[in-house]
Amino acid sequence: MYVIATAGHVDHGKSALVRALTGIEPDRWTEEHQRGMTIDLGYAWTRLPSGADLAIVDVPGHERFVSNMLAGLGPLRAALFVVAADEGWRQQSAEHLAAADALGIEHGLLVVTRTDLADPRPALREARDALARTSLRDTPAVAVSALTGEGLSELRSRLDDLVGSLPPSDVEGPARLWVDRSFTIHGSGTVVTGTLSQGTVAVGDELLLNGRRVRVRGVQSLGRPRTRVKAVARVGLNLRNLPAGAVGRGDALVTPGGWRSISVLDVRMSADPRESAQEVMVHVGTAGVSARIRPLGADTARLTLRIPLPLTTGDRGILRNPGAHDSVQGFVVLDIDPPALTRRGAAAKWAQTLAQAPHRPDLQREVSRRGALHMADARELGVLRSGHEESLPDGVIAYGDWLVSPEALAQWRQDLVQALAERAETEPLDPTLSVGAGRAAIHLPDPALMPLVLAGVDVEVIDGRLQAPGVVASLGPAEHALRALEQRLAASPFAAPERGDLTNAGLGSREIAAAIRLGRLIRVGQAGRDDVVLLPLAPAQAMRVLAALPQPFTTSEARQALGTTRRVALPLLEHLDARGWTRRIDAGHRVVVR
Repeated sequence: MYVIATAGHVDHGKSALVRALTGIEPDRWTEEHQRGMTIDLGYAWTRLPSGADLAIVDVPGHERFVSNMLAGLGPLRAALFVVAADEGWRQQSAEHLAAADALGIEHGLLVVTRTDLADPRPALREARDALARTSLRDTPAVAVSALTGEGLSELRSRLDDLVGSLPPSDVEGPARLWVDRSFTIHGSGTVVTGTLSQGTVAVGDELLLNGRRVRVRGVQSLGRPRTRVKAVARVGLNLRNLPAGAVGRGDALVTPGGWRSISVLDVRMSADPRESAQEVMVHVGTAGVSARIRPLGADTARLTLRIPLPLTTGDRGILRNPGAHDSVQGFVVLDIDPPALTRRGAAAKWAQTLAQAPHRPDLQREVSRRGALHMADARELGVLRSGHEESLPDGVIAYGDWLVSPEALAQWRQDLVQALAERAETEPLDPTLSVGAGRAAIHLPDPALMPLVLAGVDVEVIDGRLQAPGVVASLGPAEHALRALEQRLAASPFAAPERGDLTNAGLGSREIAAAIRLGRLIRVGQAGRDDVVLLPLAPAQAMRVLAALPQPFTTSEARQALGTTRRVALPLLEHLDARGWTRRIDAGHRVVVR
């Protein structure tokens, strides 16, 4: 199926032309019939000579219904531009053309109608002159009379040529359907209609509507029920368990996880944003929301939307100043996840980057910009398709659920080595870093990426700490005091000095901790209280003494046999209990476990 929209001045015969082509009345409302003009969107369809199905969205031409016109034209990329032979080029002709040009619509047909009332050649010349300065400059033309049927055969043939020139639809991507109408059918529930511009929708699918998950109960297209419809298509969806009023024009139904609803985006505009109104209406798809413009460069700006919309890079839209009917500017989305611009000069620097930004989703650019991009975010940004995770461009590394830039990976590795070198220089007592501290030092976005970083760098992981090979803790001036303590404990293994004595000797808590990490001391009991430190062989020496005692033995008997104080004996015995070398059998007795 192919879908195009009409465009042109009010009462130039757009609806009559659609009726003549399709045999369907596009004007759905009684008021439209009474007034003889289209005030809302109308829909009809026909089969072309080639067998292709063509759906037509008939838009209103009157200036008071310009927002309705933009809703009909917004989701589409082809237009049937209508000019009446007896009236020629008019004000709304120019406004509709400006909208089509702003949207970048390049495919279309120029149709001069009512040839039964006037010579079509003057109107044709006027229209060609106007179109020559726009995206529709190469549009072919045909003259017709909806009343007599003159030219309709040629028009059908030209329509076949037109649809044959349209770019292929993206049927594999995540679905997005811009809603242009919703209503309730008794016994069926809520029904929405719209143009499915991308993806595929089927009965039973789950879609996302303003953050709410809804189930597709039924699908209809071209007046017939379907099980599945592929883009581009006019579609009616019956949605299960959705109350009336929960959906309306401007809403979008999208594949969950396939789109990111955003309120801040960077765009390239068709005019200088510095000359635009600060408050504008943004029209994308069928949506029209108010927004604020922040100019960034000569043709780039940041838009802040009042209501988030599901958009992606490359989407086109229109900016309109509601107070000036002829103020229409086009824009194309460049970035839907722009950085904060809070530092001085950040906006100007970012404008330079945007000047080179492509008009399409670019996976390598997004990964390179961030260093690492989660695959779920990449899908929402529209740069990674589900099922395509293995076919990545050069310059993108897949690791787990992450996509990584080689440049960022090299920088992380370099920064980690540097962080450990700085740590060794500033903290010689503890030249290591915990894995968490190492991750923070290199600004790694996820702990899951640390194995990838470590795989290509000369860093050791010992007991959960990162360490440069060959670098060990150095006690510096405290080395002499530690050797003296070792000699003292070698002579009296259980005569642990008190904390004050250690501090006076130059062995504070940091020095003691470093000696423990080096394996030169062990701590028994709770750290930070009495700091009962012994040589590493002390527990084994204690066991030889305790094993020689009559079993069971008391704490007092153990203290006397070890030749130490209660301050040392209690934590030492608890240490031996914890290792399973001794066992406490009651409040006052222990035995050696043999």
